[in-house]
Amino acid sequence: MALPAKKQFQYWGVAAVVFAIVLWVLGDVLLPFVLGAAIAYLIDPIADKLEDWGLSRTAATAVITVGAMLTFMLLLLVVVPTLLYQLSDLIRVLPEAFRDLRSFAQTHFPSVFTEGSRAQQTIASIAGTLQGKGIELFESLVGSAVSVVNILVLFVIVPVVAVYLLLDWDRMIERIDALLPRDHAPIIRRLAGEIDNVLASFIRGMGTVCLILGVYYAVALMVVGLNFGLAVGFIAGLVTFIPYLGALIGGALAIGLALFQFWGEWWSIALVAGIFAVGQVIEGNYLTPKLVGGSVGLHPVWLLLALSVFGALFGFVGMLVAVPVAAALGVVARFLTEQYLDSRLYQGLSHRDSQK
Repeated sequence: MALPAKKQFQYWGVAAVVFAIVLWVLGDVLLPFVLGAAIAYLIDPIADKLEDWGLSRTAATAVITVGAMLTFMLLLLVVVPTLLYQLSDLIRVLPEAFRDLRSFAQTHFPSVFTEGSRAQQTIASIAGTLQGKGIELFESLVGSAVSVVNILVLFVIVPVVAVYLLLDWDRMIERIDALLPRDHAPIIRRLAGEIDNVLASFIRGMGTVCLILGVYYAVALMVVGLNFGLAVGFIAGLVTFIPYLGALIGGALAIGLALFQFWGEWWSIALVAGIFAVGQVIEGNYLTPKLVGGSVGLHPVWLLLALSVFGALFGFVGMLVAVPVAAALGVVARFLTEQYLDSRLYQGLSHRDSQK
């Protein structure tokens, strides 16, 4: 005999509360395991494809591990030092560029920048914030990155967790499936499949889009000679997963730097602007439709809300689980809407009687 619906809601409610408490209390401890699980989830289709080609799960995991190590070492030796150098210089140059922009505005619009005016106070405050917060943020990131604990997390714990989870991924899924409540197993499998489709479309698809656009922006900006082109391309690609935000932030930063560097060389400034215009055309007309699809079920506003709420409550680990939780809530909300539209509460007795 199945449990009453009220009892089931109580059990699932308690499970949700326990999950939130564990995430809040043990967020820092869980971070490497969440990162490892995310990596294993992302590359599981590659392992499945290698298995289809005749490799065992162990051999497929070994091939992926060796390939990932070689790629990481190449990036560590070639790209990462230059990227860190450009990011540090960019943070230090931004206040200077902002001061030059203020001088230009004062020269051409002197009435707005009279001594003690609100505009002058606002700009001075923004410049101070840019300089102070930017350097503080970079120093904190670099400081945490070189700490022994984070080195162990990044270079030891996360890869080990990812490899073990990737090796046992299919067995874990089978074990979880065997533990599902028998009365609700078909519905849970259906919802889990829909959640997986949303995550696969969004995370794997948008991850590929971010990588392609980041490389495109970085290479194109360096080819036209823009200082900090690699750093700007990295930033633009990193935030591309939120529609239009990557082009908005990266484009504004790149064009601002181009104005600062190429003032008077209008063709160079136009080339920088054109790079981001072409990037948006490629993303909107080819990359996103082909790699992500038209209906992943994650609205940008819903995604921003999930990232903000989970980031504020649970820190960085909360931001990592925000996308899966947002996808799950979206799928569950659509399922509940379907149930409501098929219920007596929505259709009423007269409609049900007319269908008989």
